Amino acid sequence: MVTQAFGVAEFQLVLLRRMADHQPELVDEALRSLGATHAQAREAHKRWQARVHSRTFPTDERRYRTALGPPETEEERRIGDLTCRALRWPTPLWPDLRFEVLCAPGGGSAVWNEWLVRAPEAPAPRLREVADLTPWSCTVDDAARAFPPAEPLPPDAPSRTRVALTPPGGGARVVAHFTWGLLQYVDQGDWR
Repeated sequence: MVTQAFGVAEFQLVLLRRMADHQPELVDEALRSLGATHAQAREAHKRWQARVHSRTFPTDERRYRTALGPPETEEERRIGDLTCRALRWPTPLWPDLRFEVLCAPGGGSAVWNEWLVRAPEAPAPRLREVADLTPWSCTVDDAARAFPPAEPLPPDAPSRTRVALTPPGGGARVVAHFTWGLLQYVDQGDWR
């Protein structure tokens, strides 16, 4: 059986497919910039899901190496009492971001987290007030640093993250909703 190639371009379409749930206009613009269609995004997502659910496709970091090639960077990172490895790949659609996979120590290790993060050399966005939290303006880490204390909330779906943020000067906390680590929208909803 011959398998179609699956690379960075297709993987970006997978990320966009999930983001279309909340930001269809931004996704339309991104698809145009990539010269891709919604049908191609659906097909890429379908192919990725088939790979992820296949008994023969790797369930660990190798799934990303297979699709994205060798990581741009790979480093050991300490988070609390845990040591993990952080692998990062460039995302041409978002040049200031990297797709990061956190996994257990050792090669071929279980994936703990996967999302977009700010590239180390890229400046963080200026986030001074809640109005600055516009779609696709920041990552989870950007928002958490700008609006402490940030409280992670249970995700509402795979590939999604929710974080309760405290506006400067107090006031009601807001909930920032992220898909693949990139901000999609903010609401004043119940954050408990």
